Parts: sequence; C-alpha cells; structure tokens
Amino acid sequence: MGGSTTGDAGSTIPLTAVATVLLDAHGTVVRWSAAAAALLGRTADEVCGRRFRVLQDAPGEDELPATGTCRLRHRTGGRVDVTLRTVPQEPSTDVLVLLAPLSATADGDAHVPHTFPAVTSAQRRARRERDLLHAAATRIGGSLDAARTSQDLVNVLVPALGDLASVDLGDGVLEGIEPPMIAGAGELHLRRTAAAAAGGIWPAHLTQPGQLIPPALSTSEPRDVENGRAVVFSAKKVAALFDTPEQHRLAIPERGHSALWVPLLARGLILGTVSVWRTDQLDAFDDRDADLLTEIATRAALSIDNGRRYTREHRSVLALQQRLLPEPTTDAPAAETHGLYLPTRSGAGISGDWYDVIPLPSLRVALVVGDVAGHGLYATATMGRLRTAVRTLADLELDPTELLTHLDDLVQQFGKEADPAGPFVATCLYAVYDPVTRRCSLASAGHPPPVVTRPDGSTEPIEVTPGPPLGVGGMPFETTAVDLAPDSVLALYTDGLIERHDSDGEGGLRWLMDTLAGSCRPGRPLDDAGQALLADLDGAPPRDDIAVLLARTRSVAAEHMASWEFPAEPSVVSTARRVAAEQLAAWGLEDMTFTTELIISELVTNAVRYAGGPVGLRLIRENALICEVTDPSNTQPRLRRARWSDEGGRGLFLIAQLSRRWGSRYGRHGKTIWSEQSLAPAEFDLMTLL
Repeated sequence: MGGSTTGDAGSTIPLTAVATVLLDAHGTVVRWSAAAAALLGRTADEVCGRRFRVLQDAPGEDELPATGTCRLRHRTGGRVDVTLRTVPQEPSTDVLVLLAPLSATADGDAHVPHTFPAVTSAQRRARRERDLLHAAATRIGGSLDAARTSQDLVNVLVPALGDLASVDLGDGVLEGIEPPMIAGAGELHLRRTAAAAAGGIWPAHLTQPGQLIPPALSTSEPRDVENGRAVVFSAKKVAALFDTPEQHRLAIPERGHSALWVPLLARGLILGTVSVWRTDQLDAFDDRDADLLTEIATRAALSIDNGRRYTREHRSVLALQQRLLPEPTTDAPAAETHGLYLPTRSGAGISGDWYDVIPLPSLRVALVVGDVAGHGLYATATMGRLRTAVRTLADLELDPTELLTHLDDLVQQFGKEADPAGPFVATCLYAVYDPVTRRCSLASAGHPPPVVTRPDGSTEPIEVTPGPPLGVGGMPFETTAVDLAPDSVLALYTDGLIERHDSDGEGGLRWLMDTLAGSCRPGRPLDDAGQALLADLDGAPPRDDIAVLLARTRSVAAEHMASWEFPAEPSVVSTARRVAAEQLAAWGLEDMTFTTELIISELVTNAVRYAGGPVGLRLIRENALICEVTDPSNTQPRLRRARWSDEGGRGLFLIAQLSRRWGSRYGRHGKTIWSEQSLAPAEFDLMTLL
C-alpha cells in the first residue's frame, strides 16, 4: 500500500490506505487522522475546529455528496483524484468522511481504499463511560484512609465527567463515627473532605476542604439526596437552596451551569455526598450521567466506609492499649522512667507491644517490656492479660527466672484456649533493679537485649542469655545480673524500634546505641531522649509497633542505710531493739521508735526460734522506713488470727497492723521478711491490737 502520486504542480503526496475526517453538524472538523494530514498536507492543529473547505466539486461547503469521485486540491496547488464517502452518524448529526486516493502507485499497483467503521457520538460516550468506570475500579479503594479514598474519587471524576468535583462527608466519619441510617436521616452535617478542579486549583471562593458545608433549605432536592437518590441541578436550582449571596458564592462556581449531586451510601448508611459541576464543558448533566456517577459513588462509598470502620476499630484498639499501658513517666527512689508507644499506621493494625513499671518492696522496681504476636483487638486484649499476670507474679517477689517460667505456663494456657491446634507466642523481658545494691537482674523470653548507657557516655547491650518465647515451653530461662552505677540509663524496647533500620536488627542495634550515647547524658530529660529515638522517622509510619521504656537508675545513699548481723541466740533480740533505736534517733525518727522496736522484736524472735542464724537486720530510710530481717530458712511465714486462749500466733498480725505493708521474698540462701512504715506514723491504740 506504499507509494506516492504526483499532482498537477508536481508535488509528491504520500499515499495512505484511507484518510478519515470527522465533522460535526456545522461542518467543523472534530477529528483529523494522520492519514488525512499526510494526504492533504495539513496538520490537525491547522484544521480541527475549522470548517472543512478543501473539497472541490462538492455542492456546497456543508453539503457533502454521499459518495463519488472528487478532485482534492492540495495546498501547494496540485490536485489528486479521491474516492469520497460520507457516512451520517445516527442518532448523532456528526458526519464521517472517508477519502482514498485513486491514482496508481509508483510501481503500478492499484490503490484499494479501505472502509473504517463509523464511530457515533453514542459510541464515543459509551467509550468514555467505560474508561471512567475502569479508572474508578483501578484507582479508587486502594487505601483504608477515608480522606484519601475521597480524594481519589474526585481525581477520577475530573475532567472525565466534569470540571469541578468535591466530596463532602458527614462530620465525624473521618473519626470513625457511624453516620445516620438512610431512613429518617434528617439534615446532613457535612464537611468538605476532598476537591479537584480541571485547572488544578480549587476556586478560592468555594467551600474549602476541611470547612463545613452551609446548611441548605428544606426542599425536595436535598431531601432526595438525604434519602439516597441522585439529583441533577441547574445553577438556578442550587441558588434556590441557600438564603444569602454569601452562601451562593460558597456553593456555585463561576460559569457553573449544571451540577450533579449523588449520595455516598454503604451498608444502609449515608456517609455524605459527591458533587460534580460543569463550567467549561457545555453539555448539561442528564439521567445517564446520574446513573454513571451513582455506580461509581456506590463503589467508592463502600471503600470509604471500610476506611471509617477501620479507623473506628484502630482508634478503639489504640485507646484500649493506651489505657492498659502505665503512665508514661514515673519517679521513684529506684529509678526515673519514661515510656513511649508508637503504633504502626500500616494496614496490619495495632499489635500487642507493651511496657510496664512495677514498684516492688524495699524500694526496688521491676521494668517490663513485651510483644504479643499478631495484630488487632485480640493481640491487645492478650497483652492486657499478660500485663496483669506479670503484675500479679511480680507482687510475689519472684526471681526473674521463676516469673518467666510461670508466665510461660500461662501463655501456653492462653494458646490452648484460643487455638488448640497451634501455640500462642509472645516475647518478654523482665528486669528488677535494686537501688540499695545497685544491681539489676534480668531474664529474657525471646526478646531483644536491653541497652545500657553509663554516666560516662559509653553504651553497650547487656548480654542476656535468651530463653524461648513465651508459649513455646520445654526450655529454661536464665537470670543475668549486672551492676549499674547511678545515672545509668537502661533502654528496654520492642523489635519494631530496630528492625526499621536493618532486616536482621544488627544495624538497628548500632543505631540505637549511637542515638542513646548522644541523648542520654546525665541531667538531660528522658523524654528528650525518647523523642530522639523517633526523630528520624520523618513522618513515615513504622512497619511494626514500637514500645520503648527508658529508666535512669538511682541509688540509696549510704547514710540512709544501716545493717547488722546477729547469731541465732535469744539475747540478740534486745540488742537488735537497742541498735535500731539508736539509728532512729540518729535519723531524727524518735517518734517511730516504739512501733519499730515491736516489729523488730517479733521478726528477730521468729528468726531465732524457727530459722536459726545468722540473722540479718537492715533499716532503710527513704520515702518510708523499711525494716528487713533475713534468715537462712525457706519457710513461708503465714498470718493467722490467734484465739483468745492461744499464747502465741499474734506476732505477724501485730506487724501487719503496725506496718503500711509487709511481706517476704526468697533469695538463694534463705528469705527476707520486710515491713514498711510511713514516715508520718498514724496513731493507734495498742490494746486494740492485742
């Protein structure tokens, strides 16, 4: 089909199969094919929008013959014989003109014209509608963010359907609040959520995203929208919906002549409306446009409602988790702590990351951080159960190894309750810091090791012997003890903090140590150090939840402690009372001497009588007066109520009444019974205690 032909003026015109020209009812060129441009020597920019004037031998400028052979004058003056075929497009008034050169090619082959199928206005509209539906299906609904879905919707509609488009959602939908049902919904309190303009800039005089939509008058059209039906408006009808010119200006764009309002309905709820305006596009909206936008809005509304429901559950789970977590900042004699929790904003949802700070007797403190496998409400609820279990076990003053062993049994039971076919897994790190000995005891159940920053700025991970994650069972846990100087900062964290830097965590651990070394200097607030850990997120959501607990250790001054050791002899009871009274006098606590002597007398007597020696006595004065008696026995003391005829059995009952609280804990070589008194002792009647 290649070749060329020469006109009268000697110009060479490349031959093409068929040149096609599309004219409207006024003879104006609507489309100009590349073949026509090559045949006629005129580009589309030169002829589109202008009258078709190049045909010769035609009855008139706008009166084209149905078919025949015509001479076509080339712009250089040459003429080419062509076959002309005009095809009126029904029901449209557009005309398709098919031109084919009759001249022979250079190699003598006859040129055979081809007939192209006619394209009607109805077909072009159907094609545009199909393309719009395809764009809506591929570009809307890829996010669980209702605001982003709304913006995707208007971006699809402009300029394919109109020149301006906006989405107005019910006030509170973006927060996950359920909007009214369709039946009896009443007036919609809408807020502009998304907007798009064909020119790229949303007109400044219209209601802007984030602003409330002015209330419309109660007419049939707004009620139709509120009841779930699409409505086509003229500018005059829209103006009739509002009282003042200011409201008209907020609602009607310049040159806006036709508007289409469609409700966003999903699962029986009316979420808001989507509106489209035509300003430069001359055709007014019709019922077919309303049906098209209704179909697109229905799909988009389902995605928006999915985002609303996700937001509601996400916020509920986050609120639950935040209520289950302790106060972010605590201040105790053992340590100053600061915790922070950053949930992931990915589609996975809230997970079971958590931390806790548990005050223990004798000024000690337990620091806990854990991570429950999985996401969502179930993981958060399980985290709450684990935190409660840890607090209960910590109150028993168990060694970290024993505590994790009991916790592992509980998690295995949780797993059987949830899914008998599979284990339930969680990780946990449990640490106990004693400000008297300045020693920290730790045990890990599959959790990343903590990092310590010492007062001189040196930072290192604590080599904790890792045990299996909770719920696995069959493997022991092991306690590691380290000495911590005052003003050391201990960082406990979940794996989400370090895995966002390196897939294996090693790079993240190096980053963590470098950051802590620069931000945990003595005297710098811990919350500043916590913010420094999250500063390099740059607004990007973490792949997993992040929980961090920072603890700056303290110690009890030597002048606030006193300790003695006695043999297991009855005579040491009076000696213990005497040295305790002398120490209280040195501390200026003479008013507490009587009650303290009673407590010491009972505890030392029981140790001498039932446990043997040596017997240790220690007094600690901080925010309370603590009295500790240590003996080599592992027998658990029990509180009981003595009958009136019993000669003994009232010692522990007396201690319980005189103390703010009391208890016992076990060590490697015996036990310690402790009693804690307020520094402002309450008055009591000794006879009521006997």
